[in-house]
Amino acid sequence: MLTRDQRYAEQIYQQVSQVPEAERQKYGSMAHKLPILIRTAGLAQALAFVDSRGSDEQKKLLDHIAAVVNEPDLVARSRTAELADYMRLTRNVLAALLWYKRFAQSVLGVEAGEEAEGGGGE
Repeated sequence: MLTRDQRYAEQIYQQVSQVPEAERQKYGSMAHKLPILIRTAGLAQALAFVDSRGSDEQKKLLDHIAAVVNEPDLVARSRTAELADYMRLTRNVLAALLWYKRFAQSVLGVEAGEEAEGGGGE
């Protein structure tokens, strides 16, 4: 039996490895920024912000996270979840984002603090 982190690492590595070259900078940059945004604004607000103002690459990250944490409509679920579920969902999303950040650096070559070209939606 695999641990949650092992499952996340395997799934996320597959997702990140398939991000096209042209999308890597914005996708990786958001992988670094989203955990900070969640901690400062809360899960629902952070996801809603990226969903409404983010680029296609950044929204792809939300879709990937939703698949990993097994919440098909992650943005809506974050708005409607009861407190205990909201806290569990926040923990799971942050645990997944740890792997997205690691693979953004190692696979995509995007370091924390690097700004995506054009800066749109960030």
